[in-house]
Amino acid sequence: MISMHESTTARAGGPGGRGGVAASLARAGAPAIVVADELETRYRSGDTEERIQVLGVLDRIVEEQAAPDLVRAVGIDLVRDALRTNDPRLVAAAMGPFAGRHLGDHDWRHGVVKLVFMGVPLAGVARLHERADDELARMAEDLAEEREAAGRPIPDDLRALLPAPAAAGSDASLEKGR
Repeated sequence: MISMHESTTARAGGPGGRGGVAASLARAGAPAIVVADELETRYRSGDTEERIQVLGVLDRIVEEQAAPDLVRAVGIDLVRDALRTNDPRLVAAAMGPFAGRHLGDHDWRHGVVKLVFMGVPLAGVARLHERADDELARMAEDLAEEREAAGRPIPDDLRALLPAPAAAGSDASLEKGR
């Protein structure tokens, strides 16, 4: 049983470390269903900071589980929920190590593009260089064209996602955004 002290100090980032009680449960060998329920409860009822903490510990908790499939599935649902928000901090937290390892390509690509659209640096996107593919480059190219048509600059992070010829500057029309 978790004491009120453990719950309060974990939520405040005290003993138990980042991620609070959910991380403590995983370390204590709690069954996956208990950990998954705790993660979901803390995320759904938590404020933004607590949601960010839950998203931040997902990868480690899945790795520590003896039967991680249920926890992974809940984690994917929570990441997808965060990607639907308009809070840049939640979207950035959602694109951390867990998403880099477990989120499907379609959702992962949309998360990357959403970060660019929101003006959030891509430096925190886990496995960006490993997972970037032709489809992400195509999506980046579409966004760059939209920005150019609207008279908006093309951010460096977006430029870095463009296919090689456009990123190298061979497309003069995209250079105007610089």
